[in-house]
Amino acid sequence: MIRTSLVIALGLTATAAMAQMSPVGLWRQVDDKTGQAKSEIRIVEEGGVVTARIEKRLDPAAKPEDKCDECKDDRKGKPIVGLEIIRGVKKVEGKEVWDGGKILDPAEGKEYNARLTPIEGGKKLEMRGSIAFFGRTQTWTRIQ
Repeated sequence: MIRTSLVIALGLTATAAMAQMSPVGLWRQVDDKTGQAKSEIRIVEEGGVVTARIEKRLDPAAKPEDKCDECKDDRKGKPIVGLEIIRGVKKVEGKEVWDGGKILDPAEGKEYNARLTPIEGGKKLEMRGSIAFFGRTQTWTRIQ
């Protein structure tokens, strides 16, 4: 009985640790230029595909009625809060990396190739947006 309980406890601990190495959760994005918290982004996974929406804007200059005026697709004119900014990202087989989709910069309306890599035991997320060889990486911090 004790052995069974120990095996179950270890299994649950391992599962929880592995879950943290996923990009799924709530993340705080920090502005590259100012170093100030910019937004909270909720990443979800459904059917093996990762998407993300802006859940909350933290920039004091942001207005609740702001819309994605620069977007070129179905997101044009949609409110920034609730806007889907990551689409089509999937886990790379055998790696703790999610790749193959796009991330939107709502301020410019531009989409970039997206690559998400959990680091520091899943406490942080490297979010890389790129076009060809050019791009930038932000480090997001897990809230949940």
